[in-house]
Amino acid sequence: MKAIRLRCEQMENPLGIDVQKPCLSWICQDGIHQTAYEIEAKTGEDVIYNSGKVASDSMNVMLDADLASKQQVVWHVRLWDEKDVCGEWSQDAHFEMGIIKADQFVAKWINPEGQINTDEMQPVSYLRKTFTFDGNAKDARAYVSAHGIYEVGINGKRVGDFVLAPGTSSYDKQMPYQTYDVTELLENGENTITAEVADGWYRSYSGVDGDRNLFGTELAFFFQLENAGQVICISDETWEVSQAGPLRQADMQMGEVYDANKEDITDWHGVSVVDADNSLFKATNSVPVQEHEHFEGKIMTTPNGETVIDYGQNLAGYICFTLEAHEGDRLVLTHGEALDENGNFTAENFQDRKRHKGGGTEQKVTFICKEGTNTYHTKFSIWGFQYAKVETDIDLSTAHFESIAVYSAMEQIGHFSCGNADVNQLVHNSIWSQKSNFCDVPTDCPTRERAAWTGDAGVFVDTGIFLEDCYSIFRKWLGECRLMQYDDGKIANIAPLNSKPSFFSGLLSGSTGWGDACIIVPYALYKRYDDVRILEENYDMMKKWYAFLEDRAKKKDIKKIFKKKSPYRDYTIETGIDYGEWCEPGVDSASLMGKTPVDSATAYFAHSGKMLSEIAQILGHEDEAKHYAEVSEKATLAFRDAATENGKIIGERQAPYVRAIAFDLLTEEDKKQAVEDLNALVVKNDYHLNTGFLSTPFLCQVLAENGHTDTAYRLLLQDTAPSWLYEVKKGANTVWETWDGINEKGEVHASLNHYSYGAICGWLFGGVCGIHLENKHVTIHPYPDASLGYAHAEYVSPVGKIVSAWKYEGDNIHYTFEIPANVTAEVYLEDGQKVTLEAGKHEIVSK
Repeated sequence: MKAIRLRCEQMENPLGIDVQKPCLSWICQDGIHQTAYEIEAKTGEDVIYNSGKVASDSMNVMLDADLASKQQVVWHVRLWDEKDVCGEWSQDAHFEMGIIKADQFVAKWINPEGQINTDEMQPVSYLRKTFTFDGNAKDARAYVSAHGIYEVGINGKRVGDFVLAPGTSSYDKQMPYQTYDVTELLENGENTITAEVADGWYRSYSGVDGDRNLFGTELAFFFQLENAGQVICISDETWEVSQAGPLRQADMQMGEVYDANKEDITDWHGVSVVDADNSLFKATNSVPVQEHEHFEGKIMTTPNGETVIDYGQNLAGYICFTLEAHEGDRLVLTHGEALDENGNFTAENFQDRKRHKGGGTEQKVTFICKEGTNTYHTKFSIWGFQYAKVETDIDLSTAHFESIAVYSAMEQIGHFSCGNADVNQLVHNSIWSQKSNFCDVPTDCPTRERAAWTGDAGVFVDTGIFLEDCYSIFRKWLGECRLMQYDDGKIANIAPLNSKPSFFSGLLSGSTGWGDACIIVPYALYKRYDDVRILEENYDMMKKWYAFLEDRAKKKDIKKIFKKKSPYRDYTIETGIDYGEWCEPGVDSASLMGKTPVDSATAYFAHSGKMLSEIAQILGHEDEAKHYAEVSEKATLAFRDAATENGKIIGERQAPYVRAIAFDLLTEEDKKQAVEDLNALVVKNDYHLNTGFLSTPFLCQVLAENGHTDTAYRLLLQDTAPSWLYEVKKGANTVWETWDGINEKGEVHASLNHYSYGAICGWLFGGVCGIHLENKHVTIHPYPDASLGYAHAEYVSPVGKIVSAWKYEGDNIHYTFEIPANVTAEVYLEDGQKVTLEAGKHEIVSK
């Protein structure tokens, strides 16, 4: 038996982490069961840890060693199989610690700008420093950060491939920094460091409000270069800077202004040293944001005579181009997601010009040409787009345009295909919406907001970790949620900060179903990855949130004071402000804000309490586990009292039924009635859904698991609005925010790149093909249906590759399963059979 796919902190050979006891994990290859493991870790020739032979089938272990700043660790593992035969040592994996102690950051923060008009956007600052290095380059490391975003070069070569560094964060509470291996870039003798610093998340226009200067008005840069652990160059007052370079403006949301005639930079001047709290430094501990797929742009002419570039895929990213022009020629490119009902370019679907401080989200590049060949590559801005409107007199017949997808470095680990091309396209769309919005943290849309909403993450997490290897991104985001939590326990709806806080945003931070993501997300990650630290890290946040809910439940709506008194009134949430379902068809979500949806608020109160009780039990907090279980039980009874009458759900919308069934809030008898009522509502609605963000992910699941697989499939395959496939029929290549983002008239509104409704893909893996992984235990319970013909799901899980597939062959269903080593799977077939499968490939035919 052999260990493969070695990971540290769910990353491959990370550089510059500051987790004191990092998690080491692997998956097994060959053999059937791992019965023991041995881990050995070295720094140089010194063994710093050896577990000895440990009798266990665990595939993740905390490295119990005292790790120091900058320490390099090489580790490997060997395994014993079910016959107690020892396998070979795995290939070496490695990781390196970043700087742990604040006093080891010895460079100075420097301000490149001096006095500026803070009401105006500024040119990018270009910095440089020349120094002499005598010696051999060995383990050279650059530690870099900025108030703003940066790009660094050494001797004319770019340092690293992290774009939009240092990434987003609550900069007033925590300052991310990156560690780079620059050994190959140093030269013996004179060396030149260059850097560019732009506004970034720190002070760009941000969010739907278009607020600027969220974290401050002054940019700053930090650079510390070491060789073999010795400091050889730092940012300080000896650096030079110029604002006379080609990037005249670089705003993350509004775009860039580039003057190619200014590429030979002059007018260098000094910098000033500024005070900063180095105790705020935090290693990234997550995968970098990088450039990924490139798409060639095709030039077209729209009906109104405009020149438009179509890149063929809606994405989040930026562009590059090459063209021939004369000095002074101008090219203006405005980026958007869609063509309007007349086939012309539009960017109005994601604008709120009255609300936005800059008059709207521009997503614009203004390029001023030099004589001859001009090249451009965006550096410090990111947009959501598929199209670009072109304004120029330049001959573009020989020009070449590309869009570049920019997102966190995620490997696609889930692959699904079936006999319906539209469903396959839906999966494609969901993956692209995830890519478009997982830029350091999971955000809602890449155009008007790029806000890391709790509600979106909460409904998508189960699907997201099926599709992409994104554990570290969710984990980083949870850290931001902890930093942004209110003193009274409320969870900020957006973390990190995306707009200037207001009284109303504070009220909405108590939204049930949204704030509950602080429990839902770590619970889902723990179940899938079997890493208890995700619960430990977030337990205090969860407790504070739930205490807030308990307090909220005790506050009563005076309008209801004379209504029937329930013995569980103190466990009914009936006051406060909530977002509710959001984007529910036929419902004006904005008009409902300020009203408490008692059924959904109390349902989440019960549901989160049940999860939190289990979490407390796992962490060994017995008394707290008992308390949360009691509160959850009483909140469940409160829900029944408030949301049902004689055991029947009150209401004609689908969402309350879905939620009650999914959260197991009803008696068995009432649940059966609720399932039949839900099914009848769907049939009555001509097999259309009318659910919003919160309940849609569970809709097909609760129907299929409770005897209505046919209805679940008819909903899945419905292609008129509202439905998942309506947007596919309209040519979408991402998931829309609303069910009718482009209506039957072709009119465009709202974001066309929101991952939330792509949560249906979780049911394709977990329902259609039936893959379930909880704490290393695999269960497969597919729900096949002839309407698809066949379905095939492949999931590279934390325990190895799991495959579940089925296809109809006459009256028979042919199943194919692949179970990874060290796992036993319980498989439930459509004909009622239950079989236990060991590692390997299996073919089963069932009638």
